[in-house]
Amino acid sequence: MDAEIRRNWLVLGGLTLGVCVTNGFARFAYGLLLPAMRSELGWSYAQAGWLNTANAIGYVVGAILTLVLLRRVSPARLFAVGVWTTAITLFATGLNESLVAQSLWRFLAGICGAMSFATGGALAAALFASNARLNALSIAIYFGVGGGMGIVLAGATIPVILAIYGPDTWAWGWIAIGVLSFGFTPASLWAARQLRPPPSGAPEPDAPVPLRRMLGEIAGYAGFGMGYIVYLTFIAAWMTSQNEGPLFIAVIWMIIGLCICASPFLWRGIFARFSNGVPLALILTGIAVGSALPVLWDGAYVPILSAVIFGLAVFMAPGAITNFVRRNLPQQSWGRAISIFTVVFAISQTLGPVGAGLIGDLTGDIGISLLAASGILLLGAALAILQKPLEPDGPY
Repeated sequence: MDAEIRRNWLVLGGLTLGVCVTNGFARFAYGLLLPAMRSELGWSYAQAGWLNTANAIGYVVGAILTLVLLRRVSPARLFAVGVWTTAITLFATGLNESLVAQSLWRFLAGICGAMSFATGGALAAALFASNARLNALSIAIYFGVGGGMGIVLAGATIPVILAIYGPDTWAWGWIAIGVLSFGFTPASLWAARQLRPPPSGAPEPDAPVPLRRMLGEIAGYAGFGMGYIVYLTFIAAWMTSQNEGPLFIAVIWMIIGLCICASPFLWRGIFARFSNGVPLALILTGIAVGSALPVLWDGAYVPILSAVIFGLAVFMAPGAITNFVRRNLPQQSWGRAISIFTVVFAISQTLGPVGAGLIGDLTGDIGISLLAASGILLLGAALAILQKPLEPDGPY
């Protein structure tokens, strides 16, 4: 292994720790803390869902802001700023229990996380550019292992702490996550520095993004944003309503995280083989099946099977988008194209949590919301399968 390849793997490791902060912690640890926060603060399902909608609205703002800033600021610098500021927002979330304060910090975490997530994907796509299989693997690892590791760490600690010390200690969960994020940040900042362009280098002009010819992939990704977040927001609350104990919830959460970490190795061959909408369609189908299984079938092992299927698919949707962009567009437009996808995803994601919460309040069963999300994901898969590879000389 030559020096450049070793360096690229180290850089990828730093980028991956950034995803652990901005996705594994900032976006998905809330699902574990939600039952305790809802119990202690007297929230309805809609109020609980609102906090993830606030995070998603922040994600919209962050994605649009990134799209604008990329004209002036390098992706590496935006990635570094996003990771550092996300860690700050996570720590601050544990300092005030009011719904207004919680909404503010969830909103800011969304802004900062989007800034880092979209640009980090473009940075990961630039690694191993001359080796298609290593490149596909690096993209899948960036999206899969980072977020999965965050979910494993959260699942191994938060439910156990809440079970031992009581649900009123939920704020310490946020503070602990913030401290862990501060510990991961230096490696991410180092990785970003390795990928900054030389100060004297003139920025390359943007290449156009053929939006009309990408509608299948865009529509499928919108379905992903609306549907996937419902499971990660409410599965712990649904299991609590089914009288499952905190240790079993912790096991399920860790299985999800471990399967997310393993998912890059399952999907790398598919990413390397297809340049159309097939990878995204397969991924959305897997997420849909995992979301519906625990509601439709009884049995002690059904939640475990659900966690395995869901975990092996969920974090690969951004990887499928990045792979599609890398294989169909010139490198000058990667950052812009991924940011456009992120905006679409972020807007659709705002509807999922609060909509699912309202359905749960109206029906008295949050499991109905999981089934509704599964239907949306299947629709997204049907639209994604229509996406064809882009003709390099086709109309924009």
